[in-house]
Amino acid sequence: MGIKEKVEQLKSELKQYGNIKMIVATKYMNIEQTKEILDAGIHDLGENRTDMFLEKYEALKEYQINWHYFGVVQSRKVRDIANRISCLHSLEKLSTAMELDKRLTSTLDCFIQINISEEPNKQGIPLNKTKAFVKSLEKCSHIRVIGLMCIAKLTCDQEILRNEFAKMQKMKNEIEKLNLPYAPCHELSMGMSNDYQLALEYGATYIRLGRLFLQ
Repeated sequence: MGIKEKVEQLKSELKQYGNIKMIVATKYMNIEQTKEILDAGIHDLGENRTDMFLEKYEALKEYQINWHYFGVVQSRKVRDIANRISCLHSLEKLSTAMELDKRLTSTLDCFIQINISEEPNKQGIPLNKTKAFVKSLEKCSHIRVIGLMCIAKLTCDQEILRNEFAKMQKMKNEIEKLNLPYAPCHELSMGMSNDYQLALEYGATYIRLGRLFLQ
């Protein structure tokens, strides 16, 4: 099955869940494969390395693309993504938010990245510090927290995954109820090629798929 057929199959599958945004992670795709994704009608693309993002950003300027950034944002690299991306999925430091806020010329939609699996090698803030971090962003006038993001544990144990996704959903609902104007927090960015179907059961509204298209 080719890329176009896989895109159509996924679009059909996602209809039952309502308004789900599918972002194609192009980390493992070259320029030509990325063009196939775009030609199949997907306009939300994601990258997690600045150099790869800039390469594709320049090579695909003739396309209408909403760029999403998943990776760690180093302060010295903020200038490379600010005003080029539509959404940041990996905000985890106030210093990054403040540096972005200085460089942005319009409001940027952001997700707070949570280390929901509590693995020491993963990025993200601890779940119990989420509310305090969101409140600290009030001073960043160009940052809008639209939701929470996580990378679940890489496991086949569905009980572990369900537990992590349920915690994310609960925290998202709690922040949503705070009614902060700069942090509506209506969205959940969770679910990748190996676990997106389970994430959807727990309220995922953004799913990030990549390798699925290359299998």
